[in-house]
Amino acid sequence: MGFKRFDPEDFLVSADSVSSTVWTGNQPELTEFYYSNAQSQDRSGKYYLAVYQTSSTQANAEVQFDIAYADSTGGGGLAFNSGVSNVSPTSTVFGQYRSLVLEDENSSFSFGGVEQSYFYAINISRARYKEKLLPGSLNLTLVSGSYTLYLTDNSKDVTLPTYYGTQRAYQIVSGSNGSAYNVGSGGTGYTTASGSYGLFLPDTSTIILNGAALDLDNNQGINLSTNRTVNTSGNNPLKLYKTLVSGSSFKLNSEETITSDFVFVRARNSEFNYSENPSFISGSSGEVIYPYFIDNPQVYPTTVGLYNDSNELLAVAKLSRPLNKDFTKEALVRVKLDF
Repeated sequence: MGFKRFDPEDFLVSADSVSSTVWTGNQPELTEFYYSNAQSQDRSGKYYLAVYQTSSTQANAEVQFDIAYADSTGGGGLAFNSGVSNVSPTSTVFGQYRSLVLEDENSSFSFGGVEQSYFYAINISRARYKEKLLPGSLNLTLVSGSYTLYLTDNSKDVTLPTYYGTQRAYQIVSGSNGSAYNVGSGGTGYTTASGSYGLFLPDTSTIILNGAALDLDNNQGINLSTNRTVNTSGNNPLKLYKTLVSGSSFKLNSEETITSDFVFVRARNSEFNYSENPSFISGSSGEVIYPYFIDNPQVYPTTVGLYNDSNELLAVAKLSRPLNKDFTKEALVRVKLDF
C-alpha cells in the first residue's frame, strides 16, 4: 500500500441543484384532497386544517400541506376573552406569520404593493421535501362556483426576488409555470385594486394567498366570501379547501442543493507500480518471488483510501473494475464525496 500527499489543486468543491416531486408517491400533481373530520370538528379546525392525499383513515394517509387563516383584526375567529377585542386565534396566526415571514412585528403584509390585513397560508409538510421549494414549479387551480383561477409564482418574470430578512419571496400571480399571463403585453398577473394573489416563499415552504384578491368576483377572484366577522368562527380554511377540491390540481416541486467535494487522485508513471501483497515477496529472504516483476511490474489497484495526517482512514473509494498500472501508464481517479 502506497501513500501520497495531496496538493491544494487536487481538491474541488462543487454545488449542484437537484429538483424532485413533493407529493407522496413521487406524484408531480396532487388531484385529490381529504381532511380529518375529527380535526374539522375540533376548535382548532376552524382556523387550521391538515390536508391529506387520501382519506385520513387509510393506513397510507400522509399530511401533504396545512391551511391556516390569518386576520390582523381577529375577524373570523372566536375571541379568547370577550373583554378584549380583536384578539382571537386568527390574529394570533397573523402575528406568527408576520414574525416568520416579515421578521418584524410592526410590519404589514404587502401583496404587489397593496397592504392587506388578512390572508390564507398553505404550509407544505416538512416530510414532503428535502430543502426548499422550487420557484417556477407552482401551478395551483382554484374553483369556486363559476369562477376559476390559475395561480403561479412570478419567478420567471423578475430578475431578483424580494427578500424578507434572509428568505426569498415571489409574488403569486394569475399565470402558469412561473410566469404571469400576458406578461409579454405588459400584464403583471395582479388584480386591479387588491394587488397580487399572494407570496411564494420557497425557503420556508410557505404559500400565502391574498384573501382580498380571492374574495373578488369581477373575473379576477373566485368570490371566496371570507368571513371576517369579529368573534365568529368563520371556518375559513374549509372554504379554501373546497376550492382546491373543485380545482383538482396542485403542482409543485422541491429543490435541493447537493454539495460535492471532488478529490483528484493522481498516480504518475513512476508511482504505485509495485504491489505490497505478501504473495509477491519471499517470507524468508524478502525478495520478489517473480523476477519478471522487478523490471516490468504489473499491478491492479482496486481501492483508493483517503487518510489524514494521523494516518486515520477517513473515506474509501472503490473502483468499478481493477485498474492496470505499470511504468508506461499514468492514472487519474476522481473521487466524489457528497454530503
